[in-house]
Amino acid sequence: MEGIKLLKTRRSIRKYIDKDIPREIIEDIIDCARLAPTANNLQPWIFIVIKDKKLKSKISDITDYGKFITQANVCIAVFCKSTKYYLEDGSAATQNILLAAWDYGIGSCWIAGDKKFYCEEIRKMLNVPSDYKLVSLISLGYPEENELKRVQNIKKKSLKEVLYWDKYCIE
Repeated sequence: MEGIKLLKTRRSIRKYIDKDIPREIIEDIIDCARLAPTANNLQPWIFIVIKDKKLKSKISDITDYGKFITQANVCIAVFCKSTKYYLEDGSAATQNILLAAWDYGIGSCWIAGDKKFYCEEIRKMLNVPSDYKLVSLISLGYPEENELKRVQNIKKKSLKEVLYWDKYCIE
């Protein structure tokens, strides 16, 4: 997919069909994540790919807005070592996952991680060392047709509503 089109058409997908994502595609998506910008090139991230249905169900049950994780073929947990810019670095890697997935025709949704009440429980559940913080959970799956139609109708703010030149002003 062309880069600009990719950026302009990606939306959060929460309903998926029952179809496996090939391992090589998942690995390529994670490869894109590891190439994200990172402060001082620290690359503080690790990525846990969760395919096990019982584990996805447990994660889904303890989140407040991720109940659809159980429907997803894959859930990716993005953790970063607790560095000064872990949140920025992990967020950049997360965005790369969302965009790379969409380029493969795979829907995704960024489920909040950092500062949520379930972070520590998920970290322990996935056996991640205590000096890492959960930045995001990302559901991945091939989108249901009706879900694609629904998200195409979601309105975004216009450029005029968000763009200012030189300083903020109300016209």
